[in-house]
Amino acid sequence: MDKLTQNYNSGVFFDELIDATGKARAPAQQLLEYLDNLPTEELEKRRITAEATVQEMGISFTVYTEEGNIDRAWPFDIVPRTIAAKDWAITAQGLKQRLTTLNRFIDDLYHDQRCIKDGIIPEHIIKDSKNFRPECVGVSPKYGVWAHICGTDLVRDEHGEFFVLEDNLRVPSGVSYMLENRAITKRVLPELFENDEILPVGAYTSDLFDTLAALSPRDIERPEIVVLTPGIYNSAYFEHAFLAQQMGVELVEGSDLFVDEDDCVYMKTIYGPERVDVIYRRIDDLFLDPEAFHPDSVLGVAGLMRAWKAGNVALANAPGAGVADDKVVYAYVPELIRYYLNEEPILKNVETFLCDNEEDREYVLAHLDELVVKPANESGGYGMLVGPHSTKKEQQLFAELIKANPRNYIAQPTLKLSTAPTLIGKGSLEPRHLDLRPFILQSKDTYVTTGGLTRVAMRKGSLVVNSSQGGGSKDTWIVDTKGA
Repeated sequence: MDKLTQNYNSGVFFDELIDATGKARAPAQQLLEYLDNLPTEELEKRRITAEATVQEMGISFTVYTEEGNIDRAWPFDIVPRTIAAKDWAITAQGLKQRLTTLNRFIDDLYHDQRCIKDGIIPEHIIKDSKNFRPECVGVSPKYGVWAHICGTDLVRDEHGEFFVLEDNLRVPSGVSYMLENRAITKRVLPELFENDEILPVGAYTSDLFDTLAALSPRDIERPEIVVLTPGIYNSAYFEHAFLAQQMGVELVEGSDLFVDEDDCVYMKTIYGPERVDVIYRRIDDLFLDPEAFHPDSVLGVAGLMRAWKAGNVALANAPGAGVADDKVVYAYVPELIRYYLNEEPILKNVETFLCDNEEDREYVLAHLDELVVKPANESGGYGMLVGPHSTKKEQQLFAELIKANPRNYIAQPTLKLSTAPTLIGKGSLEPRHLDLRPFILQSKDTYVTTGGLTRVAMRKGSLVVNSSQGGGSKDTWIVDTKGA
């Protein structure tokens, strides 16, 4: 195993597949031996097959630009990322622990606010949160769960330890790409799936269906579940359609639903109105219900909040769950785990400086060229400063932004993100930085995906993995190495 990797060098970074001596890590051994035995022409043929498959399957994402919306084919690398099953088992427990805590925290905030009274989190952090919804105070969703679908971003440091980078609790996306990545890889590298060492990911949509069905307010055999999308121009529309199709449920827009005088939600069908039990909504809170939030929203359903509060429909994720999807709240999660569960966190946070704290703020302002600065509630890699790759002018701008609104900014050290071999050119592997977004489902039961969506920075040396910022993706293999 050295034709492909003879000049491979990940430098000071932890590489997911190849150790510091140039040898394959146990979960990657079979994969790298197989790739090494493929002629360069065959490897290139497989890469072209993957590109053709992406086009054939219509796997795309939308990038918003000043010139308009651009549909792009999903950027995919055929060399999978491998993780040992025994390592993943611990990580999965840490993810369950984290989501259980976050749901207890959200439920507490909309009821007794014990965490504030007991001094675990400062009151002004919640008071100034743009995602705290006063309309949700006193509501008690089924099982006390507000965030039913969570995408938690993980990174590995130079020692190979997983850290939580952030939690995505509003309308997390990307899981369809995780499933499609596996489908493409099975087509491109079918021989490697002949044994059972690579753990399957295909159960996600049935787990999602079970999670949603358990939320039904009616005790019926098959509740009516719908996926509520903003429509075809949304950047994640491919995923909305994919998940609805895979679960065998209806994909609807706001205009397809209405709330009747009985405070129940109905779907318009050619056979007449049909009652809806569960809505997997992919619309932001403020557009959900023009009666409760933005009065000019045409994406949502008038009266939806009334129906939800009356207990006649379940909403996943629940409105208001985004209060925990805040990079400032993130800094308090380890302490919240200790507070609600009386347990030590299994997964660590990345070291975080809160610009709201005077001492932290002074440190951040003095080290803008070294740190990554993020706004509290942006997503997709927007609105952030990557210190080592920034200009003096950009640093000056961020200094002014931080001083003007310190509550809205956090900073973290520039991480030595792990790398993985990525096919660059014909038959050449080079290290590229990556992260991982596993998905955690919670209602009656809790499920964690087998791995998750691996996003990879396709540009050499880049740390930005978001597809909207030029990143790509690869399949994630959790490999049972039988104790090795």
